[in-house]
Amino acid sequence: MVAEQYREIEERVTKACERAGRKREEVTLIAVSKTKPISMLKEAYEAGARTFGENKVQELVSKMDSEELASDISWQMIGHLQRNKVKYIVGRVDLIHSVDSFRLAEEINIQSKKKGVITPILIEVNAANEDTKFGVKIEDTIDLIKQIAKELDSVQIKGLMTIAPYVVDSEENRPYFRKMKALSVDITNENIDNVCMDILSMGMTGDFEVAIEEGATMVRVGTGIFGERNYQN
Repeated sequence: MVAEQYREIEERVTKACERAGRKREEVTLIAVSKTKPISMLKEAYEAGARTFGENKVQELVSKMDSEELASDISWQMIGHLQRNKVKYIVGRVDLIHSVDSFRLAEEINIQSKKKGVITPILIEVNAANEDTKFGVKIEDTIDLIKQIAKELDSVQIKGLMTIAPYVVDSEENRPYFRKMKALSVDITNENIDNVCMDILSMGMTGDFEVAIEEGATMVRVGTGIFGERNYQN
């Protein structure tokens, strides 16, 4: 079932790229595997998934440490990250999507120095200004990026991430994705040292096609690949 669903999502990603006049390789499909057992991750891997996203540090670390999973998986931290958990993933994950404050970036920088690595990060933006979501406000994003770039030398900002509102009609999120793309262009035009806007992580199971049409370079799909989550595990 997982393999079939992965291939179906993959096909939809390809078609969305075609509609937007983009190449398929411009978009990374992240299989969001939170709460899912290793057996399901293996199925997705066998169907072609190579990038997996997790929301919780403990679960991420336990899956990274599993001998049952292949070593060529790109692991990414996509959930809210507490500062006291940073040390467990720095130097091990390929990308942290959810940096929404200077203090969190500072802790990532401290732990990166200890391990002698530069950690790639995305700045999480609360594009719809929802009270229930983490993320920096659109109007505060450039200032935060400038502060991180100026003061922290062991993190590198690679782009932006957002979690759009939960909607029934994905078209409702198009304006937020458009705002994010415009923001990334504005930041690029600032020419800030050590900052690039190569990555725009936006779009999930319900709206990833619209996100791709508006410029997403990473889409985070969980339910569409693995089915509903089981929080009992």
